[in-house]
Amino acid sequence: QVQLVESGGGLVQAGGSLRLSCVASGSISSNNAMGWYRQIPGKQRELVALITSGGFANYASSVRGRFAISRDNAKNTVYLQMTSLKPEDTAVYYCNLRQYRTEYWGQGTQVTVSS
Repeated sequence: QVQLVESGGGLVQAGGSLRLSCVASGSISSNNAMGWYRQIPGKQRELVALITSGGFANYASSVRGRFAISRDNAKNTVYLQMTSLKPEDTAVYYCNLRQYRTEYWGQGTQVTVSS
């Protein structure tokens, strides 16, 4: 079993920055992918950024150049540094971990960007 706990969401003005963190605990494989998704009411959850245990990262085109994903494998933690935030980045952000063909989700953290 795997548990994911996010932190770092909040309210920020447009142009500002936030840093999200997600700590994984439980049976964590050394070979996994961790990432961030976001969802607004009435829309599908979408990928924001993903990073493998080897450090390969992938970003949604809407955040590339503004967001940076990183991880600390020793701490089983993934981070999302968000800069130049826009009102359209407002959403609930969910941490995701994939291993052994199984996905795990955090409870989500709200990010609100005011204009």
